[in-house]
Amino acid sequence: MVRRSRAREVVLQLLFQWDQNPTPVPRAALEEFARERLLGDEAMVAYALGLFDGVVAHQDRIDPLLSQTATNWRLSRMMPVDRNVLRLGTYELLFDPNGQPVEVVINEAIELSRRFGTEESPAFVNGILDKVAQLKSPRISTSGEVAVTEHAATSDAAKTAVIAQLPEPTVNNPHSANS
Repeated sequence: MVRRSRAREVVLQLLFQWDQNPTPVPRAALEEFARERLLGDEAMVAYALGLFDGVVAHQDRIDPLLSQTATNWRLSRMMPVDRNVLRLGTYELLFDPNGQPVEVVINEAIELSRRFGTEESPAFVNGILDKVAQLKSPRISTSGEVAVTEHAATSDAAKTAVIAQLPEPTVNNPHSANS
């Protein structure tokens, strides 16, 4: 398994635990889990924890976006694996300062959903992340500002408006928005 793919798998496991357990896990335990699963590869541990921290920090913006994008699906009704694969993919597409190509993010998410989800998960994740990826032209910086790329067209004004309506990320209690 490719190193970053394995790191994303660990991130999914951390997100699943975070999503399902109302009691926060100590940071040291998260780091130890990642280190053990990634066989002490410190670069991949840092990568995995960075993705995890990014999803948690931006959950207040990611979840409403997923709710708007997943027509006829409430986030709380999604399978927990699908919900967390979508959170990870959305973070990587729109918020990750080290952004990966859209195709890589979506393929990695599909593989995670294929491995850990249901038979329908890959198609579901693909459809939702494809819609999220359409918002990628107005790139969101880590400060929450929207930076329009040279590929932006006039329809990007509508995309920017959707993103601008999302609440700012908070880090107080990441579980408060889960329900």
